[in-house]
Amino acid sequence: MSEAQEKVLGIDRLPLFPLPLVLMPNELLPLHVFEPRYRQMLKDIELRRNIFGVLLFEENKGIGEKPPAGTIGCAAEVRETNAMPDGRSNILTSGLLRFRLLDYVDTGTPYFTGEIAFFEDEPESAEALAPVAEEVFELFGRVAKAAFKLSGNRGTLPEIPKAEPEPLSFLVSAAFNLDNELKYRFLEMTSTSERLARLREILLQAVDKMEESAEISKVAATNGHSKKKIDL
Repeated sequence: MSEAQEKVLGIDRLPLFPLPLVLMPNELLPLHVFEPRYRQMLKDIELRRNIFGVLLFEENKGIGEKPPAGTIGCAAEVRETNAMPDGRSNILTSGLLRFRLLDYVDTGTPYFTGEIAFFEDEPESAEALAPVAEEVFELFGRVAKAAFKLSGNRGTLPEIPKAEPEPLSFLVSAAFNLDNELKYRFLEMTSTSERLARLREILLQAVDKMEESAEISKVAATNGHSKKKIDL
């Protein structure tokens, strides 16, 4: 049993926090909590392992006032809390495990609570997954280096740790700037190989263009001239 599975063991209901974003397992998500209902939720979950559910909800999509039953979400664990005197707080959360929202439960709280079922990817052969996982890892490394060069080497170079294929697929999905629709499709997939194959396609499409742009940017920064001295 994984550490994430241990943390959610026995949980079949979760307080829900609908947000206009998709949270992946192992992804870090900072939040500023200011609404009274979610301030109450944070107080309540202190007694329940500091875990709540994040669900994608974009109000302009016209799907009602809350995500419908059947929506896929991710359990979030509160790792750090910085409370403010006025009751607001800044928190750092981390994605744990995916779940499907089965139905809503009336618990008398101002925030939504859902009956949920956790799930993970279907088992697949490690030998079959290894080659595509290695390629995705290497491609992302190239993309990250190119992005770092394009930024003028500002900030820090993004790093993805070596991981098993399933968590690797989520780490890369979270680190690569994907739109909500595509990221949600990755979240609901139950095939690691399918997710890695799609990531491979996306990275292959991006890497050559980004490396070329990074090289052009590097040349432009030197005004088109090499720093090497040429004797004539």
